[in-house]
Amino acid sequence: MAPNEVNVGDAAPDFTLKDHRGNDVTLSEFKGKQVVLGFHPLAWTGVCTLQMKDLEANADRMAKTNTVALGISVDSSFCKKAWAESMGVEKTPLLADFWPHGAVAANYGIFRDAHGTSERCVLILDDTGKVKFKKIYPIPERPDIEEIIAQL
Repeated sequence: MAPNEVNVGDAAPDFTLKDHRGNDVTLSEFKGKQVVLGFHPLAWTGVCTLQMKDLEANADRMAKTNTVALGISVDSSFCKKAWAESMGVEKTPLLADFWPHGAVAANYGIFRDAHGTSERCVLILDDTGKVKFKKIYPIPERPDIEEIIAQL
């Protein structure tokens, strides 16, 4: 167990990160909604691109269950902006866990020190901010969006 590992039943640690539009996004502002936290290692990589496109393509389905999805990686907000534009991502905030480098991923116990990135991990928070689902995927594996939707 990592020192700060967050597991099912735990209150999700609050954070504020810049999104790909340069706006501050604070997790606690989503109380009353379910939140999908889609941690991915790096922008501009194949599986990460598919993972974020899946969140974007299913944003309306998630909204019907009072859910918002957030994509999070260690890339800068400038990088996230260009990446979002290249993918056509408009509804899903892509958050920059850039500085301090990977601090949110570390606080959730999913920072990969040897690689300087987070694990590929999906957490679903209930409307009170508690973790109700957590799955760490092998880095080359695309999270199954239908499995995620089924948890909402």
